[in-house]
Amino acid sequence: MKLRSSLYLAAISAVLLAAVPSHTARRPRYGGTLRVELGATVTSLDPTVAAANPEEANAKAELDALLYDRRGEDGAFIGAAGSGAFRVSEWDAGKRAVLAANENYREGRPFVDSIEIQMGRSAHDRVLDLELNKTDFAQVPAEQARQAADHGVRVSTSQPNELLALVFLRGGSGTETARVREAISRSIDRTAIVNFILQKEGEPAGGLLPQWSSGTAFLFSTQAAVRNAKEIQAQISTSPKLVLGYDSADTLEQTVAERIVVNAKEAGISLTSRVIPSKPAHGTDIRPGDAVHVDARLIRLRMPSPLPKVSLAAFIDKLGPMAGIVDSPLPESASPEDIYYCERSIMNSGLVVPIVWMPQVYGISARVRDWKQPAAGETWPLADVWLDSTDAH
Repeated sequence: MKLRSSLYLAAISAVLLAAVPSHTARRPRYGGTLRVELGATVTSLDPTVAAANPEEANAKAELDALLYDRRGEDGAFIGAAGSGAFRVSEWDAGKRAVLAANENYREGRPFVDSIEIQMGRSAHDRVLDLELNKTDFAQVPAEQARQAADHGVRVSTSQPNELLALVFLRGGSGTETARVREAISRSIDRTAIVNFILQKEGEPAGGLLPQWSSGTAFLFSTQAAVRNAKEIQAQISTSPKLVLGYDSADTLEQTVAERIVVNAKEAGISLTSRVIPSKPAHGTDIRPGDAVHVDARLIRLRMPSPLPKVSLAAFIDKLGPMAGIVDSPLPESASPEDIYYCERSIMNSGLVVPIVWMPQVYGISARVRDWKQPAAGETWPLADVWLDSTDAH
């Protein structure tokens, strides 16, 4: 009887304790300055001004999302700067910016008073500043994510939503050219690139959409087949000497290009790598015959949406002018089967060779609260985070 009474009292006590708010729970608070570091140098916040390169274009889009409240039909930001969650209070083009909270923002005032942005910071410096608590938020290259976490950095990683692919540029045609493209694709060791270059932050890519989005990525092979590549190469009467280009500002592209060259040589394919000077983000139409002659180049494609149809259509729009892909349009009411067959058609052409899928990785300081990893196509939710301590040190 005494045991039964004790158990009853213990149960009542547990219920009462659960109903009492925890004294350790933290409520969102207003105030403080969020410190942000960018690798890019943003020279203009005018949404009508084109960025100088893809890295700046991505950073500029993130800042525009904080400053502008609306988008036009084409997806570009419109309206007055400062109509968004923040307004510009200080601006030193390409170096530093301070954004102040918009007290009259229609979705409510942001929690932080301001965001202080340092631009042009190298990946090494960004990670080091995260380790030393000198910044609150910075993008971390996928290949450095594990090392940063091992050094105590709080890391947030998205699903793999950025494709690194090899694109054969317009100008090459004929059966033998197609066979060379096939041989190069089969020679690439994608698993080694993921394991050793990306430090296992990513996954091999065989198609233009990741498995988590399309559900059909497993139907596209990612395995290296050096023996098959050698057999194909042996059947080519006159093997051309090809040049693979990579962005001069992208160290990951350089490393991957060098690895692809090694793989190709193992299969008997004559392939060399060459740096391409960075071009404006809208100037991606690089062809043989330009100032820097390349037959193919590496390109990054970031998904604009988790929806496979939206992302595939965007990729086709970007790849079309480069590789001459014009015969794989997506119907307006594309079904999953339509999407798959469109993707398969592009893969069969050999004009695009997917290499790896990479995630977006961010380093976040311990005092940042309510951070939510943005999905594909979403911008940084910096208007929704708050600081557990307004003291940066």
